Amino acid sequence: MTWPSSATLLAPLAPWFDGNRRELPWRAADLDAAHPDPYAVLVSELMLQQTQVATVLPYFTRWMDRWPTVEALAAASDEEVHKAWEGLGYYRRARLLHAGAKRIAGEGWPSDLAGLRGIPGLGDYTAAALAAQAFQQPEAALDGNAFRVLARLLGLEGDPRPRARELRDWLRPALAALGPSRLTQALMELGATVCAPLPRCGGCPVADRCAALRLEATGRIPPARPRAQPATSEFWLAAVEAEDRWLLAEPAGQGLLAGLWRWPSTPLPETGADAAAEPIGTYAAAELSAWPSWTQVYTHRRERVHPLRIRLQEGFDAPAGFAWTDPGRLGELPMGRRDSRLRELLPQPGAAPLLPVPLGLLLGGLRRGGSPSP
Repeated sequence: MTWPSSATLLAPLAPWFDGNRRELPWRAADLDAAHPDPYAVLVSELMLQQTQVATVLPYFTRWMDRWPTVEALAAASDEEVHKAWEGLGYYRRARLLHAGAKRIAGEGWPSDLAGLRGIPGLGDYTAAALAAQAFQQPEAALDGNAFRVLARLLGLEGDPRPRARELRDWLRPALAALGPSRLTQALMELGATVCAPLPRCGGCPVADRCAALRLEATGRIPPARPRAQPATSEFWLAAVEAEDRWLLAEPAGQGLLAGLWRWPSTPLPETGADAAAEPIGTYAAAELSAWPSWTQVYTHRRERVHPLRIRLQEGFDAPAGFAWTDPGRLGELPMGRRDSRLRELLPQPGAAPLLPVPLGLLLGGLRRGGSPSP
């Protein structure tokens, strides 16, 4: 099949975007010039990965107020960066943005797409989005929205992602003719607001040339991507307090939770299992309080969390990977959503736990130098 000229097919998008664009703080007013602040585009693109615009907006504003330049971010500490990102999720993005800022502060902005790909955190899409929006280079940025728009316009059967190279080559003449920044953002905007999974074709500026609409196939083009069933786990999450200090797992150097502090935790024992693992009398002085459980949902897993507060009369030496923390510092530490939610519960009165608490498994492992955290 021969595709029509991209510049001709997509021409109505440019004036439509000029009249319908959302005012977003990272968008330049002049779409015909290089962006006055490429750093703002970089921050927004990293924040917007797998995150909705409405969620990103307050984070972006606070971030830019605190670190208005790439040099300012490069000078920040890892803990400050993770704390500012707290609640936004996918913390690897924060680490990559920080590393990217250090690279740019030391070497300057790359001048081409290949150089942009070398910045930490920038894959094919993000590098192309930065090239087009910040530097007016005719590079095609294909995210989920763009793939959906183009698949419907061209009537592509099956998953359009394997055809990314063809689509990038096809798009370049339109980017050059209609403006790299304007057309890139117009495709994103159309996919986010009109050509959504459930499209509103009546408001589409290119509906009259859409192959999927003509074929009455917008419901199956592109096909929905199958999603794996997320694994589920269930555990106690414990705020352990002794001698006016809190016990926390220190940040890991890598992995999904790198840079984040965590509360000790232990899986709920199976029915009939020995929940204590050592005599419960060992912890007779412990005061227990609990709050209602909740389900924490992530992209690939679900966690059923039972929050608990354990107050001990005497502390013990923190095992490897853990540290006793003063209350005044507790609020400053970066935590993921699950752990920060327990931190927010601490000022509220709890109730007696409804489930048997495996103090032996939780505290016994810690006292022997083990780590019960999953």
